[in-house]
Amino acid sequence: MARVSITVNGRKRSAEVETRLLLVHFLREQLNLTGTHVGCDTSQCGACTVLVDGRSAKSCTVFAVQADGAEVTTIEGLADGDRLHPLQEGFWEEHGLQCGYCTPGMIMSAVTLLHDNPAPTEQQIRDGLDGNLCRCTGYQHIVNAIQHAAASGSGR
Repeated sequence: MARVSITVNGRKRSAEVETRLLLVHFLREQLNLTGTHVGCDTSQCGACTVLVDGRSAKSCTVFAVQADGAEVTTIEGLADGDRLHPLQEGFWEEHGLQCGYCTPGMIMSAVTLLHDNPAPTEQQIRDGLDGNLCRCTGYQHIVNAIQHAAASGSGR
């Protein structure tokens, strides 16, 4: 067992965890932040993507002890109160989801994408989402949603 202290969505959280506990399970099972999804258990789908110290990371590939001292943002921490993040707004406006299972991971990956490139081309968006799988939409509406956020000038 190890003690971890992680700032999650702006709130410092501490707990005793098994050293093999994955960050995704810490978030979902100990903090009840279930917007971070477990989709494949093999790090292929990206449904578990969160921000760790401002950069997207698949939380199924990070042990909770590795995130000790880090700042983690989940989909629940992205909005500003009742005001949606521009990417969340883009997914709403452009119908960027169907079943919604991949959506949190797509949005969290897109945060880093737009931080690094505020005006990406369609191909750069598609490349930036490599590692995030959607089994429903065919991706065009997801691309449109990210373009919508980029066009607002406030994708970050």
